[in-house]
Amino acid sequence: MVAALLVAAPVVAQDTTDGTASTHESVVPAPGRPSILPNRWQEDWSVLADPAVPRKPGDALKYVPFGPGGTHYLTFGATLRERLESNDAPAFGIGAARDTYLLQRAQVHAGLHWGTPWLAFAQLEDARPFGKARVGPVDRNRADLRLAFVAWQGEAFGGIAKARIGRQDFALDLQRFVSLRDGPNVRQSFDAAWADVEHGPWRIIGFLSHPVQYRDVRAFDDTSGSSQRFHMIRVERHVLGRNELSYYHAWYDDDGTRYLDAHGNERRQVDDLRLAGTRGPLDWDAEGMRQGGRVGRSTVDAWALGVRAGVTLDAAWTPRLGVQFDTASGDRRPGDGRLGTFNPLFPNGYYFSLAGYTGYANLIHIKPSITLKPTTSLTLMIARGLQWRRTAADAIYVQPDNPLPGTAGTGSRWTGHYDQCRVDWTWHPGLTLSVEATRFHAGRAVRDAGGHDGHYGGVQVAWGW
Repeated sequence: MVAALLVAAPVVAQDTTDGTASTHESVVPAPGRPSILPNRWQEDWSVLADPAVPRKPGDALKYVPFGPGGTHYLTFGATLRERLESNDAPAFGIGAARDTYLLQRAQVHAGLHWGTPWLAFAQLEDARPFGKARVGPVDRNRADLRLAFVAWQGEAFGGIAKARIGRQDFALDLQRFVSLRDGPNVRQSFDAAWADVEHGPWRIIGFLSHPVQYRDVRAFDDTSGSSQRFHMIRVERHVLGRNELSYYHAWYDDDGTRYLDAHGNERRQVDDLRLAGTRGPLDWDAEGMRQGGRVGRSTVDAWALGVRAGVTLDAAWTPRLGVQFDTASGDRRPGDGRLGTFNPLFPNGYYFSLAGYTGYANLIHIKPSITLKPTTSLTLMIARGLQWRRTAADAIYVQPDNPLPGTAGTGSRWTGHYDQCRVDWTWHPGLTLSVEATRFHAGRAVRDAGGHDGHYGGVQVAWGW
């Protein structure tokens, strides 16, 4: 069983402008230079063995051959992300004041390709906030090992098999609940073993993992251990053409957790079903999750549902009219021995907006949007989100799943609404600029707890080599 679960993370093709993602393989453009990918280990620089491929400064380190055939080579790279953020009401101003700061994430990596089947990859990360009033584990991680794994791929079981073992990251689908955590400054890694087999329209994935716990006492002090575990078996299939249907069962364990209505060792079992696809101008992604198990002496009974859908019009600037619906359970009857608060697991930090005013628990969220592409390199998105609590007996939750003080058991279900505008511009291959502004109009429940409206602005520059 363990041998069958030696694994490689799913390859995630992402479009952060509309949130679509797929766990099926990305295709590197050919002929020509590789694209800079969110997962740098996916890049194939062996194309530089062809002298017809245009050369750029630094290519001597992108492709360092050492064997026959052009498939034995070393590659080096770097990624730098700088984001300036200003938020006048973190946590709606409850226990937190106006904050303006710079987030910096610097990464360097090296990959050793031993022919087609084998890859050894390592990435170092230095993530620092400058001028931030409150610094947490997702803000700062100075000089540490983010990725270090060995991967293999080849033919097996009548299809393509892949395996990876070591420190790695992975993301599923739209990253609602299992993500790279790219929004915050420190990404989420796992010490894990991952395997998958693809055969025709089918793909079967399994992994065993311990989430990495981030510490910042000294360099290279991040660790993982038996106190937190996340394991999964997943089945995917193409249906009705290239539409994707997937199901997974996962086990999430965390020792010593504390909720408003339960505390103790958390042992959640998760069942997740998703259907995503396109038909003509229509696109959709629907995912439902059910959670059972126990937290201490309390029984877990929680669930969530997320849907994104849209239609892309054949008109100038290629407008996409979209709508997003999300809902997640809360705890309806405190003290009854049944915990209804949904655990969003490893959520995407920008699934709602980069402002991070609310999290994916005890939530009803409706968000119409319009996305425009004036050019192939420029994307503009404008949206309005409306939010309620599912039950006023539970709290309003802020990112990632922290209860807002003074909101549990009081006030109305209306949380408020927010207006969001985001611009993404690929100025040059490997160099992108993003600007986002969000204003959250707080509802009565937030105001009664001492909170107020929030205004967020962020400017980000990302460079990859």
